[in-house]
Amino acid sequence: MTLAVLAFLGGALTILSPCILPVVPFVLARTEQPFARSTLPLLTGMAATFAAISTLAAVGGAWAVHVNNYGRIAALVLLAVFALALLSRGFADRVTRPIVALGARLSEQRGEAGTGVTSSFVLGVATGFLWAPCAGPILGLILTGAALKGPSTQTTVLLLAYALGAAASLSVVAAASTRVIAALKRTFAAGEWLRRALGALVMLAVASIALGWDTGILTRLSAAGTNGLEQGLIARIDPRADGAGTQGPMQGAMTGSMTATMSGAMTGRPAGEPPVEGELPALAGAVAWLNSPPLTRAALRGKVVLIDFWTYSCINCLRALPYVKSWWERYRAAGLLVVGVHAPEFPFEKEPGNVTRAVHDLGITYPVALDNNYAIWQAFGNEYWPAHYFIDAQGRIRGHHFGEGDYADSERLIRQLLMEAGAANLPGNGAPAQGSGIEAAADLSAVGSPETYVGYERAENFASPGGERHDQPYGYRTPAALDLNQWALAGNWRVEPQRAVATTAPAAIEFRFRARDLHLVLGPAAAGQPVRFRVTLDGRAPGADHGVDVQANGTGRVTGQRLYQLLRQADPRGEHTFRIEFLDPGVQAYSFTFG
Repeated sequence: MTLAVLAFLGGALTILSPCILPVVPFVLARTEQPFARSTLPLLTGMAATFAAISTLAAVGGAWAVHVNNYGRIAALVLLAVFALALLSRGFADRVTRPIVALGARLSEQRGEAGTGVTSSFVLGVATGFLWAPCAGPILGLILTGAALKGPSTQTTVLLLAYALGAAASLSVVAAASTRVIAALKRTFAAGEWLRRALGALVMLAVASIALGWDTGILTRLSAAGTNGLEQGLIARIDPRADGAGTQGPMQGAMTGSMTATMSGAMTGRPAGEPPVEGELPALAGAVAWLNSPPLTRAALRGKVVLIDFWTYSCINCLRALPYVKSWWERYRAAGLLVVGVHAPEFPFEKEPGNVTRAVHDLGITYPVALDNNYAIWQAFGNEYWPAHYFIDAQGRIRGHHFGEGDYADSERLIRQLLMEAGAANLPGNGAPAQGSGIEAAADLSAVGSPETYVGYERAENFASPGGERHDQPYGYRTPAALDLNQWALAGNWRVEPQRAVATTAPAAIEFRFRARDLHLVLGPAAAGQPVRFRVTLDGRAPGADHGVDVQANGTGRVTGQRLYQLLRQADPRGEHTFRIEFLDPGVQAYSFTFG
């Protein structure tokens, strides 16, 4: 219920966003008719279509996005016809005459541009197709949960609540506009001109959508105008969701956070027993186990257990990994069992072979459950990577920690739970773990760039002229200059929901950033062929500032689907321009992270 209220309020706030402007004329164009027979069916059709299309897009993959693109084209044609019918009574007569003859009446009164319940609902369906691309933090939170948890009635209900919130706001606008329009008609007898003006507005809206302004200029204005309000709602209704990350609920839930959320026992409470937060959920639902046969709650009883939610391309998880491995090595003989729950973010992380190679290359020897269907994730109600849950020998959750950091407190809790379980002669606290390469701790004082996704579902700050073209090859170019945290493509790319694929070579990506380390999640060509690349930093080879996956002269190869460290600067001060040029076609680029 809380999430439904949050979704409804988030939808209602869209009325304050420029992103809603393209659909407002369609609502206003029906206000001359009774609300129950015109505006209400239109808003109902819009809300139902938006909920259906968004559900498909969240759980059905790229094919649903294609369906929506075709739906947008059909909707634009339908609404352009509707606009012409408003502009010209003669055209309205010609359009409605054959439809009436076929018995599929779009109007109840000949000569009017579709004023019946049926036509209003159809126009609402079309409007729902056009409105689907707009998204803010609350909608992002809903879609993130849908992507992680798969199809569910809850997803559809939340999306419908979001759409109903927007419909409620639009109905208020329609009611107010009805009075305004009526006053104009009484005062100026301007009904005919008003009808034509509304037709012109609808045609302008159709043109703006066809030109991509609704997902470009207006979307950027929307983000600036309403995201703060939505974040405030999230903070009030669910403070944990807002405080867990510095990048908003969607990215925070997807990428983890460097802001810790600790249980009471791990945040300076008076000495004593850490509180009981719940029972260890079942570990059933994993599609496979590595380094161990399947584990059950019964098999874990009597041991202190650390559950580590991670995924192998997550930089936050990789930087926490040295500490998790050190606790396993130091305390396993005393009764500690570490269980890694690998919950994938990208599709390639669902491949058992990829995870098996990552586990081997990272030196992980404790049990790892492949939670491809997020069964264990959902059983814990987890939302973050990495996330650590501390279980006592009786199978009770006694603490948790989200994100990086506070490793000393985590080890202190592990020791306390082991002593409660009767462990004696515990080894002394070891020296802090020292990660190397990609696993080295971030220089947080130098980080001024956020995690940035390349796929259009979550892309931000994209600066190539003309914007992104969804799911089709397109020739991109970089602008003359990039502002901080802007990025751009060059060459021929196909931008998909979660990645961009270089269709020809050479192709490049540029990013203006501030950080010591720059990482990029990459994959080779579809058939597995390695892809050569060349990196530059401020127009030169990186030299001593190269990352572990790059030579000093800037060259390297993409050989597998994973996170690549491309830069590690000795002096990270100031802003820098990164460029990676791929010399072979087919590379897959997913997301940038910094440290």
